[in-house]
Amino acid sequence: MHHRTFGGKVFEGVNHLFLAACALLCIFPIIHVLAVSFSGSTAAAAGQVTLWPVEFNLSSYKYALNNPQFLTSFLVSLERVALGLSVNMLLTIFAAYPLSKERSDLYGRNAYSWYLFITIIFSGGLIPWYMTVKQLGLMDSVWALILPGAVPVFNVIILLNFFRQLPKEIGESAFIDGAGHWTILSRIYLPLSKPALATLVLFTCVGHWNAWFDGLILMSSPHHYPLQTYLQTIMINRDMSLFTTASQEELKMLSEVSDRTLKSAQIFIAAAPILAVYPFLQKYFMKGIVVGSVKG
Repeated sequence: MHHRTFGGKVFEGVNHLFLAACALLCIFPIIHVLAVSFSGSTAAAAGQVTLWPVEFNLSSYKYALNNPQFLTSFLVSLERVALGLSVNMLLTIFAAYPLSKERSDLYGRNAYSWYLFITIIFSGGLIPWYMTVKQLGLMDSVWALILPGAVPVFNVIILLNFFRQLPKEIGESAFIDGAGHWTILSRIYLPLSKPALATLVLFTCVGHWNAWFDGLILMSSPHHYPLQTYLQTIMINRDMSLFTTASQEELKMLSEVSDRTLKSAQIFIAAAPILAVYPFLQKYFMKGIVVGSVKG
């Protein structure tokens, strides 16, 4: 039986302490934002809130969920994630499967792979990207947020490398039994690739949900902003509409709500869907990202 030395135990202990400290540093800002969102306006403005709510109330959440612009942007983001996830995963699978084959099975496979890979290193730039979207007539529509990034090359590389590490004998035996490429892909490759697919689903959902810059550039109307674009605008500019368009009842609620507590509530509501999805995909995440990046 192998016994660890004293130095090894000290090294392991220091590693655990360091990783625990890093984890706490990542969690503290989230807890602070959550505490501020549940706090009263006076306590939040005075900087009295740290990791526990002061003057606990739910007014910020009530106001946020009754804010038409916030709800509209939330629905735009949900639509973007649903459409973007479908388009991205479909094209990723259709690109990764043929590129995972041997050169004898797909003539010019390496050329296609390099053609995709070079787009990770070099891009056309902001102005050509904007002009292309505008010339295609996609401005101010949800498709402007989805189609320019319809083929995520990084995801294609992860999935094609995962496909390559699957035993070739499985596909060959299926061919002998009369199965075609569609059957092999849908009934063999995809079921065996759940870890990689779950990882890519998580990447895609987080990418679409957190994106804000393209919404700011490509949407001419604030009513078409995705949620993160809306949050970015209110974080920079104080939302004076809280006071100019509020009813008598809303003004009473605003006495318990400040700009800071409302922003914190909106930020946490925006983060909640991703926080809810991640635990269901966590068991696949590490296996998918590691196996998909080992083989080239």
